[in-house]
Amino acid sequence: MKNQTPGDVTRTRDTLSALIAEDEPLIAAALARELAAVWPELRIVATAGNGHDAIEQIGKLQPDVAFLDIAMPGATGLDVARACANLAAPPQIVFVTAYDAYALEAFEAAAIDYLLKPVETARLARTVERLRARLARSAASDTEAPQMQADLQRVLRQLEAITQDVREARAGALAGKADDTPRATPLRYLRASSGNDVRMVPVEDVLYFEAADKYVVVTTRSGELLIRTSLRELCAQLDPERFWQVHRGTVVNVDQVESASVSAIGKMTLQLRGHAGALAVSRQYAHLFRQM
Repeated sequence: MKNQTPGDVTRTRDTLSALIAEDEPLIAAALARELAAVWPELRIVATAGNGHDAIEQIGKLQPDVAFLDIAMPGATGLDVARACANLAAPPQIVFVTAYDAYALEAFEAAAIDYLLKPVETARLARTVERLRARLARSAASDTEAPQMQADLQRVLRQLEAITQDVREARAGALAGKADDTPRATPLRYLRASSGNDVRMVPVEDVLYFEAADKYVVVTTRSGELLIRTSLRELCAQLDPERFWQVHRGTVVNVDQVESASVSAIGKMTLQLRGHAGALAVSRQYAHLFRQM
């Protein structure tokens, strides 16, 4: 029998392997647990915390599947996928993304698998079914690898155009362009996580948003949830008539503001309906509430 080196992995349906590239350890661990539940025979051979490590490990271990976070330090998920396209036997690629709904339609059109954070078990199971079918075809055909390379190159070109469009749209929204371009419809619902659960939250139920590292804490009357995006990106999708920034890391739903008060030393706070705590307002934004 031929001796195998670490980079010479024979791919069969019984020895399928995967790599997870994700810079958030908790998210990587959660995805690994979900995969163990819906695809128990799949081996997670490595977890990479940045794009450069992912490229190195994929070249060394040759996993059958690579789950790639799009936004990673060092090199993005697209950079990693581009490197995979140059391999003799590229892995099946699944992008793990926090992009919002209008971008996901474009990802679907690009005919590549994606998972939206936080990952839902049912959605992951459908992705696994497609991966199993593709890997089975690959094992049965000697011509599948060259076709995979060509497909991956084509998809990368499409995704690069998509992500460029998304960046430009968000930049335009943040800059407040005053042109004749119709404004995108503001978000009506948020997909937010609470522990292992994912909830659809109407934005009108939100009291305020608060930045927390790579997440945004969503506060409602019933508690706090998390969404994985920056506050800046989120603001570009909210209705500016309803959601006002009141601090560097805080955006409030003005429909939920009951009163504003100023202390003896000039510090303003907001009282929200049905919420016990007071919300601080920085001096930069205090003028918005002077008439209350």
